[in-house]
Amino acid sequence: MESFGDLIAADDVLLFVNAAITSTGQREFHSDEGVQRLSLDFLHAYMLGNYRDLYAGVLALDINDHNAVLIIRRLLETAAEATADQRRSEGRLIAGRLALLPPQRVYGLFRYLRRAGVNNRRTRALLRDWLAARPDLAFDAVKYRNGLKQALRHAHLAPGGAELGAFLFAPQSRTHYDTPILEAWRRAHFEQAAVYELPYTVAEGFAAKHGIPRGVFLERIAPRLSRLERLRLQRAAHQQGAAAAEAVGTDLSRMPLTRLAGYVLSLPAAERVSRREELTGALRTAAVRVAGEHRGSWGRVTAVLDDSFSSYGSGVKRQRPLVVALACHYLLEALAVRYTGLWTSGRGDALLAHPVGPTPLGERILDALGTSPQRLVIVSDGWDNAPPGLAGEVLRVWRTRLDTDRRTSVVHLNPVYDAAGFDVRRLSSSVPTAGIRDAEDLPALVEIAQFAEGRTGLAELRTYLDARADRLPPVPRQQAEGSLR
Repeated sequence: MESFGDLIAADDVLLFVNAAITSTGQREFHSDEGVQRLSLDFLHAYMLGNYRDLYAGVLALDINDHNAVLIIRRLLETAAEATADQRRSEGRLIAGRLALLPPQRVYGLFRYLRRAGVNNRRTRALLRDWLAARPDLAFDAVKYRNGLKQALRHAHLAPGGAELGAFLFAPQSRTHYDTPILEAWRRAHFEQAAVYELPYTVAEGFAAKHGIPRGVFLERIAPRLSRLERLRLQRAAHQQGAAAAEAVGTDLSRMPLTRLAGYVLSLPAAERVSRREELTGALRTAAVRVAGEHRGSWGRVTAVLDDSFSSYGSGVKRQRPLVVALACHYLLEALAVRYTGLWTSGRGDALLAHPVGPTPLGERILDALGTSPQRLVIVSDGWDNAPPGLAGEVLRVWRTRLDTDRRTSVVHLNPVYDAAGFDVRRLSSSVPTAGIRDAEDLPALVEIAQFAEGRTGLAELRTYLDARADRLPPVPRQQAEGSLR
């Protein structure tokens, strides 16, 4: 039998996980940046002070990169407060998470630690091993030059090879580099052709220096673009002319589902209509890829999807809640045998979704339950206001009077952190709620949400965290022997 304290700890961890999935400390529809950051900082401090091992264990879950960096930073800042066993466990979790983070996030993290004077032995070892596992330090030297240079200084490391060291610390001291990408960077200062041998973000600056027309630049740099760079540039390329648009064109079906949904919603309605077959096909292909072996295994699924005015999000997270809802719509369609998607606006055309009107969640949940689903998934920020509180009352009556045998599984997925409540906003105590940032995480989040139903104990939660930790990449210790010394 779990103690009351263990049950409280489990609830605290689940609350923090919701925040770490949804909040990035940026402005949301109902709260500004300052309130978001203050609320999130409090939760991090509370978890670190009371549940250090569980706080570190959250690194194994599908939290966003912003909070993963904050957790790593705080663990390294307070390394002296950890026991030997905690340091070993934290080192494994931190190294595994660093391997999953975008390199610019990692370089930013170590830049912060350098400014803060955090330079303990564990920090240096983690940085050494992460750099040793990088596939191409010369590429990093060009694309993340200042970050790599500061990281090497902070950890007291010297890059392997005289060329890399010269490039980082005295780039003008050489008239030639044998490493192709370093030589391309040198030549790009005076030779336009060399610009197109560099990564896009670096080449863009040289193109501006040489006065290369934007359309010409996009057309010629196209072979160097990553998939996500192509996606971001497609809208701008259409404005530069047909040649540029064709050059940066990409197979949309290969794009990550949530990013693809964001791209679709960025298009004007008329363009979505004219490209309906292409866009719908791409979304469904991406959703099937995410569903994988679980495709068609969820039985009868009905979703209530929030496209009310608050799904606009904010200027810095524009339409993010609606993006998540649209991506979930296509993923649930792929997971279900029979699927029904109900939007709060009453619209039936998902491709033309846009933020509008109040949030009649209660009415839509009644409609959804009328379809006799095996699973009901609600994707909403939880601000039920037409009328207020109806959704919670409908769910309460359904659970306590009409479906006491729980024939229908109900879960609420919320893409917005409620800073005032230190959690995502819930619809009903009788229905589990989990935060969501990317639709790709939906199956795992439905699993996490079940921990909140029936007050799951701490032991089961620890077992789940340990299992997720085992899925992290192996510690990349000295994989590139001789590349650093």
